[in-house]
Amino acid sequence: MIGMTIDQAKGMFFDRAKVTGAVNRAERRVLSRFGAFVRQGARSSIRKRKSVSAPGSPPSSHTGLLKRTIFFVYEPKTSNVIIGPVLLGKRTNAPELLEHGGTATRRRRKRRARATYRPRPFMGPAFEREQPKLPQMWRDSVR
Repeated sequence: MIGMTIDQAKGMFFDRAKVTGAVNRAERRVLSRFGAFVRQGARSSIRKRKSVSAPGSPPSSHTGLLKRTIFFVYEPKTSNVIIGPVLLGKRTNAPELLEHGGTATRRRRKRRARATYRPRPFMGPAFEREQPKLPQMWRDSVR
């Protein structure tokens, strides 16, 4: 500090608002890209075919509805990204049953039947495939 002017001394410190703004922009950009990659991976793992997929493999798409309802959104308040299928209706939990398995009550021809679903994960494997790439996405992202 000896022999420096005040303007030279101020130049040695960083502008906090500028740095946090750059970090917030980079965070939004990186997490949005990550969400897009996971969404695309989940969509591409669901194949369109008439037959039923094997348990443990991604589900088959008979109508294309599940593929079309997978979205992602960046949540700025919590600084994270939400990726997954939207609800298909008030009474259905089909995407959750496909991902994790479970039992559900179905109505068929005025009768109720209990159906057991074996897991056919599609979101978890897509997330696991993209997660190792996340540190590379963060590299040099703050400018």
